[in-house]
Amino acid sequence: MAKSKIRALDGARAVAEAMRQINPDVVAAYPITPQTEIVQTFSNFVADGLVDTEFIAVESEHAAMSCCIGASAAGGRVMTATASAGLALMWEMLYVAASLRLPVVMSVVNRALSAPLNIHCDHSDSMGARDAGWIQLYSENPQEAYDNAVQAVRIAERLLLPVMVMQDGFITGHGVERVEVLDDGTVKGFIGEYKPEHSLLDVDNPATYGSWDMYDFYFEHKRQQTDALSRAMPVIVEMGEAYGRLTGRKYGIFDAYEMDDAEMAIVVLSSTAGTARMVVRGLREKGIKIGLIKPRVFRPFPAREFAEALADVKAVGVLDRSIVFGALNGHGPGPLFLELCAALFAAGNATTKVADYIFGLGGRDIVPAYIERVAHDLAEIAETGEVKSVVSYLGLRE
Repeated sequence: MAKSKIRALDGARAVAEAMRQINPDVVAAYPITPQTEIVQTFSNFVADGLVDTEFIAVESEHAAMSCCIGASAAGGRVMTATASAGLALMWEMLYVAASLRLPVVMSVVNRALSAPLNIHCDHSDSMGARDAGWIQLYSENPQEAYDNAVQAVRIAERLLLPVMVMQDGFITGHGVERVEVLDDGTVKGFIGEYKPEHSLLDVDNPATYGSWDMYDFYFEHKRQQTDALSRAMPVIVEMGEAYGRLTGRKYGIFDAYEMDDAEMAIVVLSSTAGTARMVVRGLREKGIKIGLIKPRVFRPFPAREFAEALADVKAVGVLDRSIVFGALNGHGPGPLFLELCAALFAAGNATTKVADYIFGLGGRDIVPAYIERVAHDLAEIAETGEVKSVVSYLGLRE
């Protein structure tokens, strides 16, 4: 195993530490709670001469992503970070970065969107950007945020696609935990030297970026873009396995817990998986056959892998920390639920019943009793084969 040092770090500082070791050519960023600590900490590394990075303090998140696009097109290794309204302000440029096939890596510390104003965690920001063409990786804790940030660089540069790495605002971003930080040389060796295939500064091999694209070719370019995403999953798995050989922490598409003989399953992203895992463990001790799936990769969505993992499961409870407003006759299910239902339908699975549970909006606590309620519902669904309420709300005041 590679050398590492155990440190007490919150998720934001863990990502900043990964960025220091990656030593990107350019970081352009604007502060926004609860992401500010990432770029603030990294700016200290720049000021202290610990990295060679050109740090650009911009006037907005739209400008931050614009700078990242220019720097990446010029052949640089580029990173940034944002959250909530900052990600929303980048909207136009998110699509530009993905469409130009630029391997920008961005940390997103998930936070609710206004209005009303709220600075706490839910997933409405990154889920709103799910169709922008970025690879999306979700992290349960500071260790995963650190590990995903390192892997994201290789994934992005191998596929020529931008990557978002998510963690839960305040819960993970400001929560101090035990983090194994690799030796600087190990990280440098893992990510390797970036040698861009194209560069605006390579005058001997000119390339065109962002040209006017009429209907003659725009359609074909969009098809090429989605084709690139369709090839991402094997690369993500390959990098996760390589990182596992290096650290002992192997990463895949999702983490399956107690799923071998499960008749029921809970599916949930990020930090809430820790609470759900504890509940599942307690129910298993009582002889209840329930399991947990914690997705790591949301984009591209692993439809085939989910269909296989849930083929023999009678009832699934999906926990969503955001709402797709207006979907399902206005009932507002979550995006994870909709994607999972589509995956099961496409696989011809008409027997597994799925119910959605909206939770934790604006940072509302999710406690074990709520997840136990989900398990109780799933047991009833598994027995009767009937889903009484497709969309429910956990912890909502009556």
